[in-house]
Amino acid sequence: MNAAPLPRATYRLQLREGVDFDTARRLVPYLAGLGISHLYLSPIFTAASGSTHGYDVTNPAEIDPCIGGRAGFEALAEAARAAGLGIILDIVPNHTAFHLENPWLRDVLRHGQDSRYARHFDIDWGKGRLVLPFLGQPFDEMLEAGAFRLEEGDEGPQLATEHFAVPMSQGTLPSEEMRRDPEAIRDAHAAQPWRLTHWEYERDGVTHRRFFNVTGLIGMRVEDEAVFEEMHALLFELLEKDLVQGIRLDHIDGLADPAAYLRRLRERVGDTPIWIEKILTGDETVPASWPIQGTTGYEAARAISRILTDADGLARLDESWRRETGREGSFHDALKTAKHEVIRQELAAELHQLIDMARTAVGPEDALEIGDEALREAIIALLVAFPRYRTYFAEGEAPSDEERALMDSVTAEAGEGLRTDATVKRIAGLITDPETPEERALQVRFQQVTGALLAKAHEDTAGFRWNRYIAANEVGADPDEPTITPEELSGWLQRRAPSEMTLTSTHDTKRSEDARMRLVAISHLPEAFLALWEHSEDVDGAHDIDPNLRWYILQTLLAMWEAGRGDIAERLGQHVEKAMREAKEVTTWTHQNQEAEADAQRFAKALALSWEGELPAGAGQLMARGEALSLAQAGLKLVMPGIPDIYQGTELGAFQLTDPDNRMAVDFRAVADLAIRGAPDCFEGELTLDEIPGAADSDGPDPEPAPDLDSFAGRKARLICHGLALRRRMPGFFEQAETRLETFGDGHLVLTRQSGEGRLELRIDRQGHGLPEAAREAERIWPRHEADLDAPVCIDWIAAAG
Repeated sequence: MNAAPLPRATYRLQLREGVDFDTARRLVPYLAGLGISHLYLSPIFTAASGSTHGYDVTNPAEIDPCIGGRAGFEALAEAARAAGLGIILDIVPNHTAFHLENPWLRDVLRHGQDSRYARHFDIDWGKGRLVLPFLGQPFDEMLEAGAFRLEEGDEGPQLATEHFAVPMSQGTLPSEEMRRDPEAIRDAHAAQPWRLTHWEYERDGVTHRRFFNVTGLIGMRVEDEAVFEEMHALLFELLEKDLVQGIRLDHIDGLADPAAYLRRLRERVGDTPIWIEKILTGDETVPASWPIQGTTGYEAARAISRILTDADGLARLDESWRRETGREGSFHDALKTAKHEVIRQELAAELHQLIDMARTAVGPEDALEIGDEALREAIIALLVAFPRYRTYFAEGEAPSDEERALMDSVTAEAGEGLRTDATVKRIAGLITDPETPEERALQVRFQQVTGALLAKAHEDTAGFRWNRYIAANEVGADPDEPTITPEELSGWLQRRAPSEMTLTSTHDTKRSEDARMRLVAISHLPEAFLALWEHSEDVDGAHDIDPNLRWYILQTLLAMWEAGRGDIAERLGQHVEKAMREAKEVTTWTHQNQEAEADAQRFAKALALSWEGELPAGAGQLMARGEALSLAQAGLKLVMPGIPDIYQGTELGAFQLTDPDNRMAVDFRAVADLAIRGAPDCFEGELTLDEIPGAADSDGPDPEPAPDLDSFAGRKARLICHGLALRRRMPGFFEQAETRLETFGDGHLVLTRQSGEGRLELRIDRQGHGLPEAAREAERIWPRHEADLDAPVCIDWIAAAG
């Protein structure tokens, strides 16, 4: 496949929360000087009011006015083009906001199945009226309390409450004197193509396809050509005007037929590069036939963490964690338990939809005479046994041998322990080889639900329960496989395409890149971590919470600690609340156990306060090792095959936790100042810091004191600057050079890239010690600064002879 030139490096900006197109435009000179080739933007289309992320799009046909609108985007694109930067847009084809601000949805609410947008949304009209679980109390209770009113709105009749107004069908508004009458309101409500319900009904009563268990996001039927065109019309216009040079696709696995979607998109966008958000498990790879450049790179982040994790130290931690917490089994045991809970609770609506679809697919005359319970247990067993996000069975295409083998394995596992596996085999057969439209519908929906179940059970449930070593509890990672051998990684790197992205932090990662390396450090120095554990025993409230939760809180504080910050205790408490609710063991988002949450937050605050003034024994040692590992991680990201993706502000130390913590305001001026002062020879062109957005330009906290050049932040910034300068100098080398990873000495790694131009060597001491001088003539890329001479990372360039 012919393609446009690959990016050298991308810079990810999270728009909103104080970052708009003007902010991005003012950053362009710095990013261009740094060596970035493409600015990578989170969704720009109009989202729900107050959206902090932009993935809840309400109008895909408009650029959001709140971040600068069309004019602001075009000004950014012009500035980027003038500086030689491309723009990559993050788009959301799977869903839009299930929100009354969504103009297409409002039309459906007004006109029902007669709306021109009725087929745009993935709504099960066979279930009757569209369920709107918007109410704080049951409908009848609110009706009795006089909470509803019928009125003529600006766009037509509507049923209104104190908080919202829903469009009504024309001709259903009663006379003015009857508009407050409870029975008239009930009758008018019954005449609508929708029905309002209590919010708790969303668990198993919604009639639209959701994004995972997020009822506020409704699935879009982009498999329909007309829907595809309308969803992407503005994107295509921006591409045609050369305002956009690359596409990132959010949640490809939510689509009915990802392969068909990608083929259609490729036909419309030509050689524009396309990357997908795709979580790969185990040795899974993206289907070779997909016309894309690659994934956004979660598998790269996983690989880097695994090679830097010490297996022996982790075994010591495992022993202590099991003794202290009483936890047994494996992560996958915890995952299986979580899957059973999530499919019956958070995804109960999806489970019942699948059961109904399976009942329709098998038909009333099925020879097995499948009963309702047999059908339910078969669907659950197949979902729980499925180890990946999904298969890619598609209409008109025979399943590959690999996918058929995978489904056979899932079927065998799902049948274990049941009275009979006949129903499991029957349903699996319909999913693998459908023959009727009803069977095909079951196949499509099953493949959409497996990913939702794995995501919610793995990342958002078991990942907050299995707290042994949370460095491995990451998006796309497997806590049961936290390490990798150099030989295995070398083979993986050799197979990796240069067009794949390499990330270490995103808006979705559970911990920012340097916070994660602090956690990797505990596998190197388990005794230091156990010293911190002993210290935590004496902190107020330590024995009022589950030891497994305390183990989690201790790791989290270590990961996020930054001396001198005044917000550590508050942020830790907020995160602990989120972690407990995600774990769903004693409290949940919808049914909180306030006493248990208060106990945990009291301990977290006390622990954070106990670290102020003087760090407990072991903390400083772990942080120093974490810094060395962070430099190793940055070096690997810059040198390995693939396109390094830098998340906003991570040129310096990044010690944030999961969202919303990792979307906090960035003082870009301070970041640029440190990078430029630390590596002035790496920057091209003259830069004026006054133009770069600073902390005073945002609603964030007051700026922290500027980091010293010799600090970890300064050293990391210099390493990134030198690495990006090298990529700018030799783009062809990084696309074509062969790769080899080897070990040398005790705990040392050497990553070699070699081509006809020469050889590049990245040497790493995973123990954090300085590396010896190379025993040959070489151009030292990094370290160059005096403070870096004892660095655990060294990059040498050796030109080809002649």
